[in-house]
Amino acid sequence: MARRCGRATSRFTGEIQTYPRKTATSASWLCFYLLLPFAAEAGLYTTSDQIILLTPENVESVLVNSTAATVVEFYASWCGHCIAFSDVYRDLARDIKEWKPALGLAAIDCAAEENRRVCANYSIRGYPTIKFFHAFSQADSSGASLRGFPRDVSGLRHLIINKLETHTHNWPPACPPLEPTSQAEVDRFFETNSVQHLALVFEEANSYIGREVTLDLLQFENVAVRRVLNTEKDLVTKLGVTEFPSCYLYYAGGNFTRLQVNFEARTFYSSALQRLPGVVRSGKPPPVTTEVLTNNTKEPWRPFNRSRVYMADLESALHYSLRVEVAAHTVIEGQELVSLKKYIAVLAKYFPGRTVVMNLLKSVNSWLQNQQGDEISYEAFRAMLDNSAQSQNTALPEGERWVGCQGSQPHLRRYPCGMWTLFHVLTVQAKSMESTDRSSPDCKEVLSAMRSYVRSFFGCRECAEHFENMATEVVTEVSTLQSAVIWLWSRHNRVNNRLAGALSEDPNFPKIQWPSPEMCAACHTVETNGDHKWIKKQVLSFLLSYFSSDRILTDYLEDESQVLEKQREKHDSRQKALEAQKTIERKVREASDSMMHPLASQSTVQEEDEGEEPEDETVADEEEEAGEEAAAADEIGGKTSEPTPWGKPEMELVQGPWRPHRKPSIVGMRMREVQEDIVDLDSFVNQHYKAKALQVAASSRVKQRTLQRKEEQEPGPVFGLGMELDTGLGMVGLQPMETNFEQDVGQRRKRLQKRELNGQAFGDELNHRGRWVSVLTIGFSKVDISLCVILYVLSSMCLLAMYLFFKTRFRLRRGKAILP
Repeated sequence: MARRCGRATSRFTGEIQTYPRKTATSASWLCFYLLLPFAAEAGLYTTSDQIILLTPENVESVLVNSTAATVVEFYASWCGHCIAFSDVYRDLARDIKEWKPALGLAAIDCAAEENRRVCANYSIRGYPTIKFFHAFSQADSSGASLRGFPRDVSGLRHLIINKLETHTHNWPPACPPLEPTSQAEVDRFFETNSVQHLALVFEEANSYIGREVTLDLLQFENVAVRRVLNTEKDLVTKLGVTEFPSCYLYYAGGNFTRLQVNFEARTFYSSALQRLPGVVRSGKPPPVTTEVLTNNTKEPWRPFNRSRVYMADLESALHYSLRVEVAAHTVIEGQELVSLKKYIAVLAKYFPGRTVVMNLLKSVNSWLQNQQGDEISYEAFRAMLDNSAQSQNTALPEGERWVGCQGSQPHLRRYPCGMWTLFHVLTVQAKSMESTDRSSPDCKEVLSAMRSYVRSFFGCRECAEHFENMATEVVTEVSTLQSAVIWLWSRHNRVNNRLAGALSEDPNFPKIQWPSPEMCAACHTVETNGDHKWIKKQVLSFLLSYFSSDRILTDYLEDESQVLEKQREKHDSRQKALEAQKTIERKVREASDSMMHPLASQSTVQEEDEGEEPEDETVADEEEEAGEEAAAADEIGGKTSEPTPWGKPEMELVQGPWRPHRKPSIVGMRMREVQEDIVDLDSFVNQHYKAKALQVAASSRVKQRTLQRKEEQEPGPVFGLGMELDTGLGMVGLQPMETNFEQDVGQRRKRLQKRELNGQAFGDELNHRGRWVSVLTIGFSKVDISLCVILYVLSSMCLLAMYLFFKTRFRLRRGKAILP
């Protein structure tokens, strides 16, 4: 004992400053093991139980040469005593969570085949078996068995403290001294330590409170805890201590004050010391002051009352839930659709929102319940959220506006806090409606909907798995509406205990067991052994009051008229955008059609009925065309037996604005049939070059009409265009469709001869060379002629190359023959 006290004195005076670094290292390893999804999760424990799950892969790294002491439970998942003890072991893990840098809890399922060799190496023959492994244990160490260990948390906690004190040589680096201190050490404390607060717990020799509080504050900086026995008369007299246990804060210079708590017990001491000014968790940034938050340019800080719930948080949670998380699912089907229907139904029934929000939730719920299919698209669901039908007085505000759930940093609190608040409000609202609702609401309705939503949509999948593990207890633990309220509160505190000290913890809002004694003193008490105890009747009363719809504050909310106006503006802008998009798509489609069929639209005017006229014709053009038609009629040899429809408009044109309907040039015409014994060059040209000919005709705006009815008409001359245009237009490839027309070879040859004469007469205007060129290029484009020229040149060059090659080769052979 003397040696241990000597070591305690040296640790007390000189080594305390090294604890934060060693504490952080040990905590990192232990957190690493806790977060790994080991195969042992198939046993009685999971990673959310804050218990290290041992496997053959990690057992040596946890137990051999570790800087922390470790308590291990060897169990079999089929063992009835192990199953009964598992709840106590879980509670113990949550109770001593803050001791992790110095002590860790682990478990291994010996019933699993892969773990049997590990259990045999540690000589495990019965279940459950608990062993204590000292810090820096060697590889051949099998641990110290805790025979006859107690089956309650308090007894196990005291037993573990006794085992910690058995360290003699290799004391865990992160563990502070647990031995009683003296006045001499207290007087020198601030000379060798830079902490802000020194807490002295005065107690009797058989008390564990001082050592438990010392370990509870192990992960916090700027505070140190020491145990003082009632036999230390100098300190007792100096501070005037009369009650044991009691806690005093001692400062440099000899100043001291008593720590004010509701009960002189471990939990109340630890909670009060953790909230002292300047006390922060190791490795966490200090809390940000309100002045800094207020002057932050990124987002304005909204002062709020921590003892009230804000509707802005609830509406922000709804917005993020329905417009962000659910939006990650493009198609909602199967179990996800069932979960969404249950979630919306609970919101429409129990959410204590404003009129516009409640109208929207009821509208969405009615729409969802009427969906008979197995799936819906999120676009359709979003249309309901955005009130695309523009129902009156119906809207869900967009955007997030956190108040009670705002964090000191943009990534802290916010949506998770908002969802927990929403869950609590819904369970309390269901309990409040129990007396007014004759149908007696289902006690598990809200919890079942929350469980389904978290499992299907909650973005943090690891959080969803932890919640699912807890939600399996709903079936056995929830039987009334008030038990549903208590169950959700207790599981929220369990999550707070697990996340305390995590990176997601806001230093301005530490994870504590809520409500704190300052917020609800009547909710706390102590048992006969000094352990903390919740008075659940008082807790229920507090929850029903805290989350009551009557106490929800509406500060920082947008006015309902502003929400509706923004919704209308968004709807109008969306409609305009849709119309603009449709217009663009129509124009693109029309442009695409015109590009794919560029000549069809140009020839439409010539292929319309008699009663249709072109829009871009002028009266002067019509007069000119009428004159051309009359000249053509005279040239073909006189009037026809029946008047043409073009004649009357030609006479009445000067009497009024009536515009004539022109008959298209190819109406009443059909292509010639090619006979085997006659090669009709005009028909060939019309068939293969009609598109180009029509394009030339459209660009030149020359309308050639073959006015034929019952008598055969010879092609008329085309003035000023040349023979190429006449043949290119395909006029010679058309023949009249007459009722008494005889398609004999003699008549065809006769018509061909007439056309040749017409072409010859027209070609007199050209010189001799141009006439031959025109004849040679009939039916051929410039590209065709260019290709022919190129091929001719290439073939000539190839012939020349072959000639030179054979000539050279012949000379070489003659030279070889002359040589002797």
